[in-house]
Amino acid sequence: MPYLVTRESAGAEIGELIRAERAGLRKILNERGALLLRGFSVGGVDGFDAVVRALSGPPLTYSERSSPRSTIKGQVYTSTDYPPEEEIFLHNENSYQAVWPLTLYFYCRQAPATRGATPLADIRKVYRAIDPTIREEFVRRGWMVVRNFHGSFGTSWQQIFNTDDRDAVTAYCASNGIETEWRDGGGLRTRAVRRPVHTHPVSGETVWFNHATFFHVTTLPRDVREGVLEIFDEEDLPTNTYYGDGGRIPDDVIGHLRDCYRAATTRFDWQYDDVLVVDNMLAAHGREPFTGPRQIAVAMAEPSNA
Repeated sequence: MPYLVTRESAGAEIGELIRAERAGLRKILNERGALLLRGFSVGGVDGFDAVVRALSGPPLTYSERSSPRSTIKGQVYTSTDYPPEEEIFLHNENSYQAVWPLTLYFYCRQAPATRGATPLADIRKVYRAIDPTIREEFVRRGWMVVRNFHGSFGTSWQQIFNTDDRDAVTAYCASNGIETEWRDGGGLRTRAVRRPVHTHPVSGETVWFNHATFFHVTTLPRDVREGVLEIFDEEDLPTNTYYGDGGRIPDDVIGHLRDCYRAATTRFDWQYDDVLVVDNMLAAHGREPFTGPRQIAVAMAEPSNA
């Protein structure tokens, strides 16, 4: 992972590949979990958008977001706008939502000087590696994400839900299995209970598909974790995870899950004009720290609830 597809002749356009090989590429994606299309002429952001449409259909608007992104054009976004020295741990995009993108697209507009890979982990392997007693407890109890939106700290609920209408947010949350609690001072707390294990809608395979590890406070870099815990009580943290019944997940359990993700991880170095296509229910992705002006564009497609 990823399965590498390279051009056969200089200057070959990526659109020609997709028109000729679309069915085969989709089959490989559903088996291997990720495709890396390398050496093709993409045509910038417009060409990247055309790739998404040709393979998956219209790209999705990034809603109920959990990380800061900037719009490049249409529904093509920057990858997460975090400082370059920070790692972004492995996760499956929007797995905390009731509906998520089944397919993700990444496009290298400028490769970093060092590191900056988008590591991938086969979450079928993650599922098999998890201690069965831990896995079974999550299946029995579910997992819960708690998010607190503080008016003066972090991303606001207005940015997350793309509106400043409280009633619209409450209605959206109610229809998507999210409990809302409006706080004094204009803040908002949300709770959502989700399943940790899903069945892939195409392959029928069992996958470990959730944000329980990614959102847990212990997965934050140590300096960031210590900083937010000085500012907030645990219940007021911007994001944290629990068992679905509200019980605390032991730190060593989250540590075990992190180890399972890392053991399943592979990586590659970005090259200009690379297009990475990821089955979001087969592969988790992350980001290495990097140096240099890394520019990776992102698009999401094919809404799914499995």
